[in-house]
Amino acid sequence: MNVWGSSAIAIPADVTDASAMEQVAKAAIKQNGYIDVWVNNAGVLAAGPFSETPVQVHNRVIQINLIGYMHGAYAVLPYFKKQQYGILINNISVGGWFPTPYAVGYSASKFGLRGFSESLRGELSKWKNIHVCDIFPAFLDTPGIQHAANYTNVVLKPAPPVYNPQKVAKTIVYLSQHPKNATTIGSVATILRLFHFLLPTLTCSITARVIEKYLKNAELITATTGNLFQPVEYGTSIHGGWTVPKRSRASAAIPILLASMLAGFLATRKALR
Repeated sequence: MNVWGSSAIAIPADVTDASAMEQVAKAAIKQNGYIDVWVNNAGVLAAGPFSETPVQVHNRVIQINLIGYMHGAYAVLPYFKKQQYGILINNISVGGWFPTPYAVGYSASKFGLRGFSESLRGELSKWKNIHVCDIFPAFLDTPGIQHAANYTNVVLKPAPPVYNPQKVAKTIVYLSQHPKNATTIGSVATILRLFHFLLPTLTCSITARVIEKYLKNAELITATTGNLFQPVEYGTSIHGGWTVPKRSRASAAIPILLASMLAGFLATRKALR
């Protein structure tokens, strides 16, 4: 395919299959003779109480979100080292800093990704022109949550505000020209990261309570494995349609969460004086 003077090829592959990812890298080398940038972007979500969600679902989330990124890095790094340069970009999510109760497998995968990237970055520090760049976006207006495995028995919605996914695309383009270790997208991501750093126990507790309140009031549905084990035919657009002007009950989730954490932080400071 030729777009605006550039050629592109599509190689279907399963990120959980290491050999498949190696074939993708080989195809890129065959097409261009080199690889400048490799982007790890595959991600899935499973929501529900940990012990009431099938262990196979938790395993699948880890396989795609964490092991899939490791497979991608493993496939491209030999070429980067041979070239003496290259940029590996990992799209992680604010979930790499801020744990999400009722999405334990997802949080485990994202925290694991952050550790993987930081460890790999240290290992590659002697390669001055090989960079590992991590992106930590806040909630995005994508169909991702519609595709989630869902064992909460209610309709899932992202907590506002949600951001245009094109912000991530623009960040990837920028990092391919100006690599840096970590980039946060969206002010909410920065705030959540800060509060969890300052008061980790309080933020986890408040987040759980906010989620539990939402689960009690949301519309009921049956459990589903979403797109974890097979493709789905819905939610095929770039956008998920969440950026609507009308406010709902869920739209207050983030302000309430932030206000509660701020109150807890101030109370903690006062108690320590």
